[in-house]
Amino acid sequence: MKNSEIRALTVEELTEKTSTETESYSKLKFAQAISPIENPMKIKESRRFIARLKTELRAKELAN
Repeated sequence: MKNSEIRALTVEELTEKTSTETESYSKLKFAQAISPIENPMKIKESRRFIARLKTELRAKELAN
């Protein structure tokens, strides 16, 4: 998802997306702990995507 697409989301959508991504991130971490996953870079990408979502959410909160 591009940053312009993230900026277009509402606060509710950002909150929902953050919670679902956090859940999938924890599942990835758990899968990696049990046995190495096929693409370990997905963990890094997921963590950064969550950070981008939280950053945009915070920016929208401060704008109001």
